[in-house]
This record gives sequence, structure tokens and C-alpha cells, in this order.
Amino acid sequence: MFRLTLTIAALAAVLMFDTRPATADFKLCNNTGSRVGVALGYNDARSWVSEGWWNINPNSCKTLLKGDLIARYYYIYAVDYDHAGTWGGKAVLCTQDTLFVIRGIANCAERGYDKQGFFEVDTGEEADWTVQLSGSSTQGQNQ
Repeated sequence: MFRLTLTIAALAAVLMFDTRPATADFKLCNNTGSRVGVALGYNDARSWVSEGWWNINPNSCKTLLKGDLIARYYYIYAVDYDHAGTWGGKAVLCTQDTLFVIRGIANCAERGYDKQGFFEVDTGEEADWTVQLSGSSTQGQNQ
């Protein structure tokens, strides 16, 4: 019994003084019954960036960016692979059909890219954020 108590006390001390930083990420949860493709846009202080595609299975989540968030606003465009729907908005960013990382938002067509309307996600300057994608509406929440 003494060994068990000592082991529990030692474990508690290790957990209490654990100095590893907490992980903060930008995640998207696909709460639909369909497979979705996701593109993400943001301003990284040097320029606008759009990147994609993350393929996310039904009722699962995926981390799109690892680490503390670097912007307050992020932009999402998603495609429902199974039912041909989309989630988008008014913020126009460049995309393409294959995997991409595109810097800049001007002259998409002239640079050989497509233009898509992304919806805005206001993280409220939190370090960690999860977007919940469902039905025809979206809702972000911090965790």
C-alpha cells in the first residue's frame, strides 16, 4: 500500500510540474455524413495565403494548422464530395483542384488559379480554435 501511495504521489508531482507547452491548433470537425475537402485562407503577416486540400471523413476532425494561431480571422471553403455541395462565403481567395499553397489573393485567374468565396471564422484572438462543419451552416468554437 505504501508503494502505491508513493507512486501516486510521484506521478502527481510530475504532472504538476510538467513544463511542456500546451498545444494549440486550428482544427476543423466534419460533423456531416459526407466526405469533405477543405481549403483554408489566412494572413500570415507577410501576405495572404490559401492552402488546401484536407480530406476529412464523415464525423471526424483534422488539424489544419499546428501551434498557436497567428491571426484573428481565418477563412474556410469546403466541398461536399458525396453530395456536390459547398460551404463558402464572400471572402475571395485563390484555389486550384490539386494540393496547393498560394500566396496572394489578387489576379487568381491571370496566375492560373480559380477564385472561391470563403467564409470568415473569427477566433477572437484565441490561441486554439475548432470549426464545426455541419449541414448547411458553420459554427466556430474555441477549445
